[in-house]
Amino acid sequence: MPPARSPRRSSAEDRRRQLSAAAAALFTDRGYPHVSVSDVAARAGVSTPTVYRHFADKQALLFAATQTGVDSFESQTDKALAGAADPAAAVVCAATRLGLADPGATSLWRWSGQHLSDEQNREVVRRTRTVLRRWAAAVAERRPDLSERESMYLAGAVLSVAGSLIDRVSRDDREDVAATVRQLIWRLFDLSPAQAPPLREPAFPLPAGHGRRDEILDAAARLFVERGYPGTGMDDIGAAVGITGPSVYKHFPSKDAILVAIGRRSALRLEAEAMAAALATPDPAARLDLLVDSYVQTITSTPDLRAALTCGYALAENPHATELLDGQRRYVARWIELLQAAQPQLDRKTATTTVHAALAVVNDAVRMPRSTPRPEFAARMAYLVKGLLHA
Repeated sequence: MPPARSPRRSSAEDRRRQLSAAAAALFTDRGYPHVSVSDVAARAGVSTPTVYRHFADKQALLFAATQTGVDSFESQTDKALAGAADPAAAVVCAATRLGLADPGATSLWRWSGQHLSDEQNREVVRRTRTVLRRWAAAVAERRPDLSERESMYLAGAVLSVAGSLIDRVSRDDREDVAATVRQLIWRLFDLSPAQAPPLREPAFPLPAGHGRRDEILDAAARLFVERGYPGTGMDDIGAAVGITGPSVYKHFPSKDAILVAIGRRSALRLEAEAMAAALATPDPAARLDLLVDSYVQTITSTPDLRAALTCGYALAENPHATELLDGQRRYVARWIELLQAAQPQLDRKTATTTVHAALAVVNDAVRMPRSTPRPEFAARMAYLVKGLLHA
């Protein structure tokens, strides 16, 4: 029998959990750079010195909040798999509960890496992969024909589907959304990633830029993805293209302006591919497949879209942020409309949940640097996305 905890220790642990939960909510809503320790204190209803009695700094708060999400990941899995007669069904249950219980906390692992230390990242990845292996083993028990790598692909996709629900679940929608999520996860379990066909090349690939401006954008996008937005300075961008930091200002007035230009460039490429798909076929299902291929090609072959997605929070107070966000929403809405046109039986809510879940699979996967370089990676991502979209 474990020793009883002292009241003082229990109180301290409760306070840490309270502060971690407040930090998770704020980081998710505003983005890490736009939250201060005093903001967390105000959200929790305590003084700023109280926060510092429990956490050394804001990064420690982020690590704790991320770990809380992993704690939930582990506990939901333990609860579901304990004595489960059908491990695959247990994973469906665990994933659905995880996504609905606290989607903000469970989504932190998607972007927190660029703000954590290498040691902290290794700990989050180690714990997350340990649970994913348990999910993969449950998948393999149902699908013994799959390789270990295929089972891990599916387990990772399940986590992405579960984590895609943030800001999209109202109290009235919970049961409907839960039913859709369960259906999508079962759909994943029927897929075989090794059977993914080769990915089609873009219909009209955009020409590469050759001027200094494009060189700066290329270098900045790569650095933003590798080091994170806060960890990249104008001097770093200049050095990457062989010029001084002040010389970069001749082309862009600020680092924010560079990120905006990267977002616009990636949006232009996706829009060109969407227009090409519309010209290629009138069939909505076929057009949606073309959009999947172009999206996966874009996000895996260039860093622009990854930089726009992972660093967009930095533009929260930039006047161009609304423009970029509106463009992203219009693009996603095009997918939703095509899905409904291809499957008229789907209502808007189900189609929206399905599209966001499908996009989350590839968006999450490209954040894992060990997966992206594999030659089959892009084709398997497109295959999984299409598998979710097609009933």
